[in-house]
Amino acid sequence: MSYPKLVLAAFLASSAAASEAAAPDACTGHPSDTRLYVQVEGVRSGDGLIAVTLYADDPRRFLAKRGSLYVGRSPARRGVTHACIFVPHPGHYAVVVYHDANANRKLDRSFIGLPTEGGGFSNNPNTFLGLPSFRAARFQVARSGQQIRVRLRYP
Repeated sequence: MSYPKLVLAAFLASSAAASEAAAPDACTGHPSDTRLYVQVEGVRSGDGLIAVTLYADDPRRFLAKRGSLYVGRSPARRGVTHACIFVPHPGHYAVVVYHDANANRKLDRSFIGLPTEGGGFSNNPNTFLGLPSFRAARFQVARSGQQIRVRLRYP
């Protein structure tokens, strides 16, 4: 390999390493040492955003107005969307995800108050009879880099 090609190869390798090192910065939320990767499955289209809402270990604040710790948003990708959010530290949390298809940054509802956009919860609890309890959605973040899967359900 000639010297210019060797220099170019070294540059490309260092650029790739820098890109991989920068990838964790794609996490949203208040920066911390603990990252949670959320794999959102069943996304119907690449339109809009996937909103990932993080709740602390407090059942009284789960699904309450202004009860969440943070809402992170990532561009939607049809099929599976990967999102990363910072969590304050290892511990117990719950996650609620919805597909904000029109990117208006709110969960749209019908005239009778039912959601019109797809949604899901950590642990994928059954939502046939209504919203799950905090206990049903609660999970443990044991370490940074942990991944969970959330399956969206559409009305």
